[in-house]
Amino acid sequence: MDKKGERKMNILVCDDDRAIVDAIEIYLSQEGYHIIKAYDGLEAIEALKENEVHLLLIDIMMPNLDGIRATMKIRETSSVPIIFLSAKSEDVDKILGLNIGADDYITKPFNPLELAARVKSLLRRYTQLGAIAEERPVFRIGGLVVDDERKEVTVDGEAVRLTPIEYRILLLLVQNPGRVFSISQIYESIWNEEAFGGDNTVAVHIRHIREKIEINPKDPRYLKVVWGVGYKIEKE
Repeated sequence: MDKKGERKMNILVCDDDRAIVDAIEIYLSQEGYHIIKAYDGLEAIEALKENEVHLLLIDIMMPNLDGIRATMKIRETSSVPIIFLSAKSEDVDKILGLNIGADDYITKPFNPLELAARVKSLLRRYTQLGAIAEERPVFRIGGLVVDDERKEVTVDGEAVRLTPIEYRILLLLVQNPGRVFSISQIYESIWNEEAFGGDNTVAVHIRHIREKIEINPKDPRYLKVVWGVGYKIEKE
């Protein structure tokens, strides 16, 4: 608890450059966060097992276990928000990171104010969506079941295999049954960036989800379109 009696958020920072970890600790401690340190992917995985972590900042290039492989392992059991840190700026790294389950990406060297803003924004979004301290990790809408603890989706008892992005879109919708999300809201929640030209990207993922969870994708039972507004998971 902080001096105001509010719960302090724990942020796990993982980078093999100890000077960077120490610098991030200084920046984010000033914002009221408690910092947990790790120096490779293996240490990050162990730290997540031993501590309540609300957000992970992890470098991509590290010895023993890099950030990409560590994130893939972490996503098997945890939906903790993840921001990648990398000295690389190529789009392929950003796309790879987002596709395997990262929520945001920031390139080193970074501006401390930008880092703090990204962290605050991501924590606020996950808190509002109920991803932190979720009391009900299993969501049921008719025959559609999303088990967020196991990261499993079934329809009428049959397993459905989704990509990480498809899973996160579906999870966003089933956590809020009946609520209509615009394409921009979906894009910004999942990709954590402004939705410039993201309409087609979201539409493609929605189509793929429907093909996997609906008996008749053209007459969907679960994932409904609200024309001119957005998408929702129908309440049942």
